[in-house]
Amino acid sequence: MSFLTAQKHAAALRGYVPGLVLVVVITAAAYGLRGLPFLAVLSPMIMAILLGMIFANTSGVPAAALPGVSLCGKRLLRAVVALLGLQITLGDIAQVGLTGVLGAAISLTCTFIFTLWLGRLLGVRSELRYTLAGGLSICGASAAAAVGTTVRAKESDISYAIACVTLFGTIVMFLFPLMKGVLGLDSSAYGQWIGFSVHEVAQVVAAGFQHGETDGEIAVVAKLTRVMMLAPVVVIVALMAARRLRSADAEGRPATAAAPAFVVAFIVLMIANGFGLVPDEVKEACAFATPIMLTAALAALGLGTRIDDIMRLGFKPLVLAGTSSLFIAGVGLLWVKLV
Repeated sequence: MSFLTAQKHAAALRGYVPGLVLVVVITAAAYGLRGLPFLAVLSPMIMAILLGMIFANTSGVPAAALPGVSLCGKRLLRAVVALLGLQITLGDIAQVGLTGVLGAAISLTCTFIFTLWLGRLLGVRSELRYTLAGGLSICGASAAAAVGTTVRAKESDISYAIACVTLFGTIVMFLFPLMKGVLGLDSSAYGQWIGFSVHEVAQVVAAGFQHGETDGEIAVVAKLTRVMMLAPVVVIVALMAARRLRSADAEGRPATAAAPAFVVAFIVLMIANGFGLVPDEVKEACAFATPIMLTAALAALGLGTRIDDIMRLGFKPLVLAGTSSLFIAGVGLLWVKLV
């Protein structure tokens, strides 16, 4: 019996191999193509999701590859979000002080609520509204993926949200550094404004360090404060969505509103890291592996995305993302000016 069981497990594992190989190839290509001058502005994560979408909508994903692609697009993505907890400590958050934490929380909360409200007004579907709200208010692609997974959004919803985060985050990454002198911001105010307002961590680094090391370090810490809030936001989203989400168990009972396991893991790892329980070697290895794993997970999302599904979403979500990007920038600027 044990031999038969082992054979079944081996067969199941072999079923994942074609999809895993395909994801690895696209991930490697994403890192390789970034070396080209005209593609250097795009992160490997964005390149991976674009390459996955191109492959899926031209050649098509072979049926044999679907199990492995699905594994990377779901379980690997959740594992990556959990590992983000190792990049944050409570000491990092303490550097911005109480006003900094409040500023991050207020800009995040106001933007999340505003995006949901305006999305409903524009007629954007609920799952896409939540996915956009997460990506725009918290920390970009990883937050969009985490919130989208929680509300069971389609791959096309998550891909659309990530595309919006990339587009508007790139625009403000180039625009905001030009506005420091115009707005009369000192290093502390400018760094916090960037950290509170810009979507992706990489975009925060690019915009923050434009005006020196002090501005950049403050911007990164302010951004990490927003990243820390990913876990409680996902828990709240699970609670808000509990009435809409239904499990498919045999008795047809409503899904519970318990926190997703990857969010619990995020919190546990963050606390362990804060108390110094994680060896430096492990943190360094995870810091190296996490972006690669996230790139692979986004490549899998791209492979599961159909262009016609995105086209059916129309321009309203794009308008929503642009307006919400302006909104969070306005709230962050108002906070640093007043406080």
